[in-house]
Amino acid sequence: MTLVIVGLGAIGGSFAMSLMKKGYDRIIGVDIDERTVGFALEQGFIHEGMTSPEAALAEADIVLLTLYPGQITSFVDQYKDRFKKGMVLTDVTGVKTSIIADVEQILPDHADFIFAHPMRGSEKKGIAGADESKFDKANALITPTARNKEENIQKIERLYEDAGFDTITRVSPQTHDEQIAYVSQLMHALSVSVVNSAQASDDTLLFAGNSFKELTRIADINEDLWGELFIYNKEALLSSIESFEHELNVFKEALKKDDETSLKAFLARARHQRRDWY
Repeated sequence: MTLVIVGLGAIGGSFAMSLMKKGYDRIIGVDIDERTVGFALEQGFIHEGMTSPEAALAEADIVLLTLYPGQITSFVDQYKDRFKKGMVLTDVTGVKTSIIADVEQILPDHADFIFAHPMRGSEKKGIAGADESKFDKANALITPTARNKEENIQKIERLYEDAGFDTITRVSPQTHDEQIAYVSQLMHALSVSVVNSAQASDDTLLFAGNSFKELTRIADINEDLWGELFIYNKEALLSSIESFEHELNVFKEALKKDDETSLKAFLARARHQRRDWY
């Protein structure tokens, strides 16, 4: 089986390392940066490396695209005539609905695209952030569509299992985008908004404890990637922001009115929900 990984950044590199360790027969890495390809070969992350995917696509059984959201459709459109018959493609992007709609309009019938999302990102950019154990005991989401073949969905699920994931769940693309808007994108939006607040100053860290550090950790963000993720999922994210604003207003009104009873009830509701989750 020939696996082609397009994009040898932190995620693509981690897949390469973990699947090489698992003993995959042939892993071809593709990246536009010659130094990245050279490093991956020197370190034994891949069997073969190249800076352009044409030759690899003619042999690929599975193609793992670790590209930015806006690059997925253009990649399929540019290289679809080179896809091997029976090829299975998959991705790692954090948004699905809009990309699926675009890709399925141009995807040739002899290829299948199984959309997926590994729930283990990286704050580090590039192959320097790759780690063979990054996906150990991690969660992954598979978002099948009506045109996907069951056997191909299972191939991608096995690939994730081989990479170290221990929880792999199938969800609809719509559910994926709605939930990711809440549990991930909203959290990043809150973090960067706190850091960008007018209250931030040179003295901020003199007063900051662990709660501030944890909340603002994800503000160390890749603006190119996350800017695309936010735009591609804007409807679901706006809905999550509006729901959050409603709850924040409940909190604010209780403060304005010195309504200690309502404030305590608000806090207790959150405590109970958090304990139900964990």
